[in-house]
This record gives sequence, C-alpha cells and structure tokens, in this order.
Amino acid sequence: MTVVGLDDTDSREHGMCTTYVAAQIAERLRRQGATVSRLLLVRLNPAVPYKTRGNAALAIHTDADPKRAFSIARDRLESLSETADERTNPGLVVAEGGPQDVPDDVSEFAEQAIRKHLEISDATALLECHGYRSWHAGDGRGRIGALAAIGGRRALSEWTYEHISYRDSSRWGTPREVDRESVFDAADWGYPDVWDTVDRGEDEAVCVPHTPGPILYGMRGDDPEAVRTVAERIQSEPVASSQLFVTNQGTDVHLQDGDLESVVDGRAYRIDGRVASEPETRRGGHVFVDLAAGSADDARLECAAFEPTKRFRDRVRALRVGDRLTACGEVSRGTLKLEKFAVRELVTTERVTPTCPDCERRMKSAGRNQGYRCRDCGTSRDGKVERGLDRDLETGWYEVPPCARRHISKPLVRGGFDAPTHPER
Repeated sequence: MTVVGLDDTDSREHGMCTTYVAAQIAERLRRQGATVSRLLLVRLNPAVPYKTRGNAALAIHTDADPKRAFSIARDRLESLSETADERTNPGLVVAEGGPQDVPDDVSEFAEQAIRKHLEISDATALLECHGYRSWHAGDGRGRIGALAAIGGRRALSEWTYEHISYRDSSRWGTPREVDRESVFDAADWGYPDVWDTVDRGEDEAVCVPHTPGPILYGMRGDDPEAVRTVAERIQSEPVASSQLFVTNQGTDVHLQDGDLESVVDGRAYRIDGRVASEPETRRGGHVFVDLAAGSADDARLECAAFEPTKRFRDRVRALRVGDRLTACGEVSRGTLKLEKFAVRELVTTERVTPTCPDCERRMKSAGRNQGYRCRDCGTSRDGKVERGLDRDLETGWYEVPPCARRHISKPLVRGGFDAPTHPER
C-alpha cells in the first residue's frame, strides 16, 4: 500500500481545487492499473491565516508502487497547481505502507494540524525522520497539509462523505448552469442523511460554489450512496467527472474544550460561561456579547455573530445577562466567532419596580434604602419585585445557517449532541 498526500494547489483569484488535483491523480493511477481504495479529504484548522478557502488537504490510498505514485502525483501537481499566485505553495508527500501503518508522530501531527498552527520545519523534520518522498513549490507550506493528510486516517475516528461533480475545463470561470429547482428538490429528497445542500432561509443553493474553480457542485452527508443519488438528481450542464471523498467535514473535530482564562488566538474552542453583557449590534450588522465564567469581575470573552451568519444573529440578540451557555467557535484577535451555542439555563425572571395594586401605576422610589411608594394611593413595597420573562429562546443547541457553516463544523441535524437541538436548514 501507498498513501499520497497533497495540499495547497488552489488560489482565491485563479481558482483550481485540491480535491480536483487529487481526483486527477487517482484517475491516472487507475489508468495505469493501480487500485485506489479511497480518497481522503481532511479539513485542517480553519483559523490558519494562510489558508485559501476551506483549508483542505487530500490523501489517496492506493496499491501503486510508491515510486510510481510519486512520479504521477508530481506530474499532476506541477501541471495543475496555480503557482502563478505567490500565496499558492503546493506540497506532495508519499508514504510507503497503509494508512493505518503511519507512525504515532505522524498521526499526532495530523491531530495538531486540525487544532493548532504548525510550521514548515515541523513537517520537514518528520519527512526526514521517516524518509518519505516529497516535492514542493514555493516555500512548500503545502507539505504541512500533505503530511497531515497522510496521518489523517489513523488520527481520526469519525468520518462523513462528500460527492463532488466537476465541470469540463472549457467552462471554468464561466457562470454555472445548474437548475435551481432540481437542487432544492434533491435536497428535500436527501435530507437529513444529506445536509447543507441548500439554505432555505436564505433561498440559496449552498452546494454550488461561486469561485472560478472546477467544482460544479458537492453533496455532503452521512451515507455514500445517498450523496451520490442526490448529485444524480440535479439537472445541470454536463458533468465532466465525479469523485466520492471520505472526509472529516461536519464533525466538529477542530473544537477543543477550553476556559475563558486560557483561550488563545488561532484555535477553536467549546467554552462554558454566563452572558455578561446585553447583546450589541454594531456597524455592519455584527452582533457582540460578552461571556464570563461567573461573577461580573471574572475574565470575559467577547463573542460575535458576524453579518454573514444572517438569522443566527437573532438568536444571539435574544440572549440576556445571566443566561448560561456553551459557546463554540474560533478565537481571533481575542473574539470568539460563534459557530453554534447551547443554552444551558435561561433567565426566566427579572426584578422590576413594583406596581401599585390599587391604581396599577408604577411606584416611585421613596428614597435611598426606603423602598417604593405610590404617591397617589400611599401603598408601599420594600424593594423591587420579580416578574416573569417571555423568552424567544429555549434550552438546547442553536447553529449558524448552512450558508455560513464552515466545512468542518457539525450540523445539528447529524445528532449526537448533549441537549435538544434547533437545526437550521
């Protein structure tokens, strides 16, 4: 067995897609008589600043001879990578042996690449240690992802699927011809096994990208046959080729348990706390709220629901000081970018100025520490009274809509959460 890992072949401006490069390598291997058992799509840390879009690394599991696999993969990378973009720095790594045979340190490297920041030197040290074949262009940052993809199968235990359909190369950069109604019908047919195909709230076909790359559409879900079938039900321009990927998308594997005092930028966390400020909508429509460990004097963490999260912002606006939450998201510049949150406990009462039982008017303060008095009726109360609150939230999990979901974030519809869920679709 041989594992081929690759990363960083695309460009924000010029397009391309590393999944397409991997699919082309796999097809070339098959044509030369090799068996390809699977293609692995590993989403790495979404907080890495030098990523292109979804920060995907790819691995090809094959029975091809390592030397031959390396030659074919290098040829495809050199031909297809968008190296005209100085920020594209492709990397290739080929390891002899099966995906479960990788050493412990390579498996650990994959875990770290999903949750932390790694340097090129971290990758090159392991490449030299294990004698893996490698190639790169530019500074070769792509070797980090390529090596992480090599170790991904052993490092992770939860997997989903994505079926990607590709365009004919003559159409790249032109508007995609996809029948919108068929996409929504296919989404209904496949849900909930196939998720994030459309966003009904925003009336958007999420599975169809807007970038100039080779992807026509991609279907994500828990069942390989279901994602294939949903793709087949869509009416569109001719599909040039397609490929099924095994992936860690939709698993939340990037999240790590943390606390408010120890979070650092560039990592994603799952954090418990209490709402410590009234939600504030700022310029641009972004909504901010503070989370604290307990009392008002405890450390605080600013949490944000940015404008692209659309209706999710209304969930954040509905929070009140004192609500107990579990918040999930990436920390950047000291702010947690909310991907989802769980309401653990809601404030259900508030203390208000008492109302006179006779005239039903609000009482006035009788002076410092002297309670409240109705000036007309003479009735009094010792202090404020509790009044029930009508809340627009319930206990349980809330999430950003499909149009704003990161590839690696777990949709609530997949289940397995520790409280009731309120899925978006």
